[in-house]
Amino acid sequence: MMNQNIPKGKYRAYPQIELPNRVWPTKTITKAPQWCSVDLRDGNQALINPMSMDKKLELFGLLLKLGFKEIEVGFPSASKVEFDFLRRLVDDNLIPKDVTVQVLVQAREHLIAKTFEALKGVKKATVHLYNSTSIAQRKIVFGKTQEEIIALALEGVELVKKYEKKHDGEIYLEYSPESFTGTELEFAAEICNKVTAAWGISATRKVIINLPSTVEMATPNIYADQIEWMGRHLDNRENILISTHTHNDRGTSVAATELALLAGADRVEGTLLSNGERTGNVDIITLALNMTTQGIDSKLDFSNVDEVLDVVERSTEIETHVRHPYVGELVYTAFSGSHQDAINKGLAFQKSKADELWEVPYLPIDPADVGRSYESVIRINSQSGKGGVAYILEKEFGYQLPKAMHPEVGKLVQAVTDVEGRVLSSSEIVAIFEKSYFEMKGHLSLVDFSVSSDNKLSTCSLTYIHNGKKIHAEGQGNGPIDACKNALIKEYKNSFSISSYSEHSCGEQSSATAIAYIEIETATTISCFGVGRDSDIATASIKAMFCALNKAFTN
Repeated sequence: MMNQNIPKGKYRAYPQIELPNRVWPTKTITKAPQWCSVDLRDGNQALINPMSMDKKLELFGLLLKLGFKEIEVGFPSASKVEFDFLRRLVDDNLIPKDVTVQVLVQAREHLIAKTFEALKGVKKATVHLYNSTSIAQRKIVFGKTQEEIIALALEGVELVKKYEKKHDGEIYLEYSPESFTGTELEFAAEICNKVTAAWGISATRKVIINLPSTVEMATPNIYADQIEWMGRHLDNRENILISTHTHNDRGTSVAATELALLAGADRVEGTLLSNGERTGNVDIITLALNMTTQGIDSKLDFSNVDEVLDVVERSTEIETHVRHPYVGELVYTAFSGSHQDAINKGLAFQKSKADELWEVPYLPIDPADVGRSYESVIRINSQSGKGGVAYILEKEFGYQLPKAMHPEVGKLVQAVTDVEGRVLSSSEIVAIFEKSYFEMKGHLSLVDFSVSSDNKLSTCSLTYIHNGKKIHAEGQGNGPIDACKNALIKEYKNSFSISSYSEHSCGEQSSATAIAYIEIETATTISCFGVGRDSDIATASIKAMFCALNKAFTN
């Protein structure tokens, strides 16, 4: 039903771009763009509590470690702390030779003069000049014509050139028609072409033209059309780096950026974890790891995302959502039984096959590639299945449950989750398992036994207690278990048969424990498992049989 509180005509669809021969839908991303982090500027200005000097320095160090070669370090003419931070980087020689720092500035002489004062001693810097060009900003905020907006931009270019001449180092120009997505394309191309011409663009004097989605106003395909259109209408395109800077008003900044790369963009500005003014900038971690999953080298190192989270969350005082792509606490965690079963089988398949191609259901990337362990891949709550419990018992504690035993153990754990109504820890799950099979008190208990073998026939001397009565019996069979069973049934009248048996060692070889699993069936077709553990495999097997009998016949 239509929201009656929204007046008719208050909103309208963004117009389509006239681009009938667009080619971006046929393209594929094949290489990483030039990355530029704006965490220290756009990200910082969006914080309730802007970063201190120490936080800025720590985050700058992280960005270098991740592999960023272009970093927007701030708006040094805007405040003392921004100015002092850039001076600290210079004075302490913290800017590597292969890294270009970027500074933002408006087209006003005193601001540009202050910016170059902060840049003194910087060998490579990008001066990011911007002014707003959108219809709404021209009409409502500035009250200026297109010609006046162009004049403002050109004045800024001339001022940058003026101070560039006095600077001992390389200066690159970046120009942003801010609020690009709300600007007529013809006007955006006109102002950008006049800026590059005034700068003196050439093969040795390239210019970054940043086309920001300052406000997401349409679907991502529209932004891609805008980027492709601009690429066709920018003069000296071969000497221009088209840069994107997408915000997340519609929640589609990642898609918009990826489609823009298909449309010819060369460079991406963004932040870690999507921090940024208002709804946030595009998340570079998501973009980079999206590329990784497509076999593309992103040129950034996110092999330890927990370290990234630690530094960024401390610097920004913003917690990361548990479902944030690739890095959230729960993004590699399955609670659903069917998901757990598929992941468990997928991991086993991955381990068994010869090639490296990642083919695990529900996991688009190997958690190990971003520094996450497999311990948190499967967690158990009331929605979980038998396979998830078995996975945890094997991966974390070494219990290799027979497949047929999974439902029995799953029910034991689910009975607890139904009551508790929460996720159970691995230690709680193994405690349920061990209490159920190793600490169970029943009508039958093993006291002692010995087995001797002669001519492939085993003889068991068995002592046990049945309903408080101590009994001794002997029996023969084709192995220790069969011989023990035959000794037991001489006086034990509950009828049963052994339908399956398996064993394995658990732990390091020098101190390994033998684990045995026995499945029995009773005359009433009840099937249940028993588990035994001991340093001796024969003893573990007999314990497993007694465990199964206690589960089957103890009321």
